[in-house]
Amino acid sequence: MEYGLIGETLGHSVSKEIHELLADYTYEPHPLSREEFPAFMEEHPFRAINVTIPYKQDVIPYLTQMDDSARAIGAVNTIVNRNGKLYGYNTDMPGFMYMVKKHGVDMTGKKVVVLGNGGASQAIQTAIGEMGAGQRIIVGHRTMKEGVITYEECFKKHSDAAIVINTSPVGMYPNTDASPVDLSRFPQCEAVFDIIANPLTTKLTAQAHQLGMIGVTGLEMLVAQAKYAVEIFLDTAIDESRIDEIYRQLKGGKNT
Repeated sequence: MEYGLIGETLGHSVSKEIHELLADYTYEPHPLSREEFPAFMEEHPFRAINVTIPYKQDVIPYLTQMDDSARAIGAVNTIVNRNGKLYGYNTDMPGFMYMVKKHGVDMTGKKVVVLGNGGASQAIQTAIGEMGAGQRIIVGHRTMKEGVITYEECFKKHSDAAIVINTSPVGMYPNTDASPVDLSRFPQCEAVFDIIANPLTTKLTAQAHQLGMIGVTGLEMLVAQAKYAVEIFLDTAIDESRIDEIYRQLKGGKNT
């Protein structure tokens, strides 16, 4: 494998299609079990890869160096193999910021609830800080870490949130009938971002639309972060307009 994607479950991924529209190489999804992951990273049989759930933090010990953004976030989604040494980057953060700006949402001074605390969440927490969010509320189901609250506590104390962001896999294909929260619990919410890219409309964003909120799923973010990753892979520059071109192309061929 020269270029590709690692993660535990990749049947839902459209990254191959995106990368092969952006660049002239073959991009291979490479699912890895927890047991297979260490040997793969030690052997690193690739030129460059992207990393998705659940390995965005697990890859860090195998890296020679991370860029400032990935180090600040504490998660990596892009790795380049240079003469046997692995260099880590994070393109989730600029990908998410592209999507927010594209939809004209201003986070300045607002209370933002982030559902989930995995590798993608780390990038988004950093991004919303960069975008001037007033208060960041991080909500988790399983691992209770400092600064992470339960869903029950969130509903009790933070129902006045203006923006809700889902970084968890709840609602992702094929489990499309699931939603991480009932948005009626957030009556002052203006915008909902769900970083899931498949389906194009999740149960969460469908409810956002019904309630008169902005509701955006993650396909634009996925295309944007892929564009930024390809630029790192190939040490090249790609015009920003390609993001919207590819997004529209993919959206036209997919069901909502």
